[in-house]
Amino acid sequence: MSAAVAALVLAGAALAFIGSLGLLRMKTFYERVHPPTMGTTLGAGLILVGSMVFFAAGGTRIPFHEILIGAFMTFTTPVTYMLLVRAALHRDRAEGRGALGDAQEEKQR
Repeated sequence: MSAAVAALVLAGAALAFIGSLGLLRMKTFYERVHPPTMGTTLGAGLILVGSMVFFAAGGTRIPFHEILIGAFMTFTTPVTYMLLVRAALHRDRAEGRGALGDAQEEKQR
């Protein structure tokens, strides 16, 4: 059981780290939004599953907190993603830039 918990937590930490590295590699805001949204959410989900397995198998408590955290992450992450992208798109259109942003437009010139 402890090997499964360790594997889940390690895989979750690795995915969260990879999602965070996406912020450094991508150039525009629109590219930067996607990796943390997907990678970090999946990584946190695996960490939560590892915590659920640990506490459920140990018999110390029902993993209600982890289920609640997972449910909130599932509902709030896509909503936050869409709100951020729509706000950036609105800002770019108001400033007269295209949806690609300054970095992509300069590259095309």
